[in-house]
Amino acid sequence: MKILAFAGSNREESWNWKLVRVAARLAREAGAQVTVPPPEVLNLPMVNEDLVAREGYPEAARRWKSLLVNHQGFLIASPEYNGFFTPLLKNALDWASIKEHPEEPSLQAFRGKVAALMATSPGSLGGLRGLLMLRIQLENLKVLVLPQQVSVPYAPRVLDKEGNLTDTRRLEALRRMVQEFLELLRKLHG
Repeated sequence: MKILAFAGSNREESWNWKLVRVAARLAREAGAQVTVPPPEVLNLPMVNEDLVAREGYPEAARRWKSLLVNHQGFLIASPEYNGFFTPLLKNALDWASIKEHPEEPSLQAFRGKVAALMATSPGSLGGLRGLLMLRIQLENLKVLVLPQQVSVPYAPRVLDKEGNLTDTRRLEALRRMVQEFLELLRKLHG
């Protein structure tokens, strides 16, 4: 199984990148092949049809879309901005949904894929509200989203400088979610 683990932030020290790296480590320990791209993978121009008509599909968007196409599952951590997931992640998902040429299968980067969602923040809700909006977006793109999700409140207190999740209760919830995610992927993709 090939899994892509990423966060909806382009900040290297993002709490959500730290959280998704913990999930990636748990998935690797369970035998999965996990790719964790650098945060700048989401540094894409704003979706703009005039840009595509003038310059063609951007190479950075093509690399991003290729990552999604070549993985069966996604571990996604997203910051919450005013109750929603980040505009950066929305833009990246939009680029990957756009066909580069008419023969390309519709939603090839998403159809038949499985996602597990998580979030963290310095606040008491741990980014929870944004996950609902992200779930809706992914389901609209034909991604099967695991019902379980994990939110981790008080990120500065529970994610240390080395990127470890020190809240054992949340770590076990994350471990269970990753295990269920992998079981679902095995059932669907062998």
